Amino acid sequence: MPTILIADDSMFQRFQTSKTAVAAGYDVLEAKDGRECLQLVLEKRPDVLLLDLNMPALDGLAVMERLVAAGAMPARIYVLTADIQDTTRKRCMDLGACDCINKPVDQGVLGKLLAEARAPLG
Repeated sequence: MPTILIADDSMFQRFQTSKTAVAAGYDVLEAKDGRECLQLVLEKRPDVLLLDLNMPALDGLAVMERLVAAGAMPARIYVLTADIQDTTRKRCMDLGACDCINKPVDQGVLGKLLAEARAPLG
């Protein structure tokens, strides 16, 4: 079973997204800030990372920059954010994100995305 890491400082967002990820067939890991996210990616090597941009300790962009530098990018990264400018979206994509998903996240849309992302991993 593929593993997904949900990195978001909102406990509610992690809870909602976690339910969707489990329903899509993932084992779920959670991180409440960027530092914990980075540590879990390096230790657990999840297949998919759902990454909030605005988090304490390290923001999502800093997490991606460090993962690129370490050569430890997960197979797929989806950035979750409430407000994303074109320059930020471009930076995320340049760092290796598959897509940027606006918050509040539509769990139905996310479920479909995760099911599609899971197919080649399984």
